[in-house]
Amino acid sequence: MNPASTGASTAVGAAVPVPAPSPSADSRMTPGGPGYRRMSLALFLAGVATFALLYSTQALLPLISDDLGVTAGAASWTVAAATGGLALFVLPMSALSERYGRRTVMTASLAVAVGVGLLVPLAPSLGALVVLRAVQGAALAGLPASATAYLAEEVRPRALVTAIGLFVAGNSVGGMSGRVITGWAAQAFGWRVAVGVIGVLAVVCAVAFRALLPTPRHFTPGSLRPRVLAGTVRAHLANPLLRRLYAIGALFMTVFGGVYTVIGYRLTQEPFGLPQGIVGSIFLVYLVGTVSASTSGRLVGRLGRRGALYLAGGTTAAGLLLSLAGSLVLVLAGLVLITAGFFAGHAVASSAVSRTATTGRAQAAALYQSAYYVGSSAGSTLGALAFHSTGWAGTVGVGLLAVLGVVTITVLGTRAARTAARREPVPAH
Repeated sequence: MNPASTGASTAVGAAVPVPAPSPSADSRMTPGGPGYRRMSLALFLAGVATFALLYSTQALLPLISDDLGVTAGAASWTVAAATGGLALFVLPMSALSERYGRRTVMTASLAVAVGVGLLVPLAPSLGALVVLRAVQGAALAGLPASATAYLAEEVRPRALVTAIGLFVAGNSVGGMSGRVITGWAAQAFGWRVAVGVIGVLAVVCAVAFRALLPTPRHFTPGSLRPRVLAGTVRAHLANPLLRRLYAIGALFMTVFGGVYTVIGYRLTQEPFGLPQGIVGSIFLVYLVGTVSASTSGRLVGRLGRRGALYLAGGTTAAGLLLSLAGSLVLVLAGLVLITAGFFAGHAVASSAVSRTATTGRAQAAALYQSAYYVGSSAGSTLGALAFHSTGWAGTVGVGLLAVLGVVTITVLGTRAARTAARREPVPAH
């Protein structure tokens, strides 16, 4: 029997333990069921706010460099600090969500993040800006892991990939709208006003999120005792499948963080010389990510999780190579492929984490998010340094190495699954 058709294959080759049905499992939400649309819209808006805030300075880096008199590498810290703060605090925030509830922690995270977002335009120096962005990233840490844990508890397992795909699609819309809006606003009024506009947009999304998100029905409070938390984390890190998924998320995000941190510099320089508003509009290609993330469930259904990851990695690599061309049309086509491959791979890997972890789901998701945003920080920094030293080809080289890592890990997972299958005892007849 084909594992891809049964759902028994994992993202990287081992069997996915499907959570045992709870007494109230039948009351979990399914597409078209009561509360599902409200939940989907609420988490979609949360994803919009998260990515719009988290990457609000990314499309503005050339303007920040000019205004504050700093290099591309120094300006890139306004992105790396935010993603690094999220990576550092996502595990502690997930522990709070285990104790106080997913909805409570997500609401508090968004409230603090949007408050800091309204202060970011007032930063007097690069140092102050980096500090504010780090605090903002730390505040946002309560949202990604709590959201995926909420979905794992409230949505039936068969609908989980689709539900998480919609949340990731919200990430892509937030990333796109934030960059497009800031691009045109910055061209007219400067980068500070542009960042302020994103703060206001995030306030609207946060209010709507809190009003729409259904009260959780399947949440059971956990313990905040450090020993219990440490034991849960150790158990997740001891799981070879989860370790592979964490590495895959980090590597995919290394590609994405590097490309989108540097692309603004490349397109504003010769031979393209595009104005800031047009460069911001380039991020409309995020719509491709919205589609690829929201359809990731169907992709897994057809190819299996390993096949979906191979396709996502291959698509990303093809986009990186195409972006080396000197034609603007080909560069844009390359960005489309990179974006589609990244969001598909991210949705597949993150949903596999949620299905694999039968206990401590918030911590399992938090470890994935931590690795994911470490990858973002590394990609932003390494991509900018490579661009400064060797140009766009250096940034592409960093991305291709990361994709090679994704493929290698997936191959190793496939071999591990086959070895485990051969060791399984044959049932007696």
